[in-house]
Amino acid sequence: MRENKAQRKNAELQNLTSVEKPAGIFRTTLSFNEQSMLCHFKLTRGSAIPLHNHEAVQHGYVLSGKLRFLLHEGESFVATAGMSYAFDPWEHHGAEVLEDSEVLEFFTPMRPEYADN
Repeated sequence: MRENKAQRKNAELQNLTSVEKPAGIFRTTLSFNEQSMLCHFKLTRGSAIPLHNHEAVQHGYVLSGKLRFLLHEGESFVATAGMSYAFDPWEHHGAEVLEDSEVLEFFTPMRPEYADN
């Protein structure tokens, strides 16, 4: 398949490289076009994603492990294997990784900063 920076229509996880950012959070961008993006994350116990927000709607599904998602007003919720979640555009969120975890996340529109692997 011919790829460019605006799209990746298909790929195998095992054939892609991951990006570690922040420490202990390994993201692999699986497929994307200008409208949407699918990413795979491996998260190491004890690592964290600081509170942040972005234009994209974010849907996630926990494949394994346990995470605490932090919200802007000091609220949080725990997500374990088999659970899904969604964050609206510009909604503040972050995460604490309570167990080694694996997550799939879908973004729309795509996040250009994640088209780097």
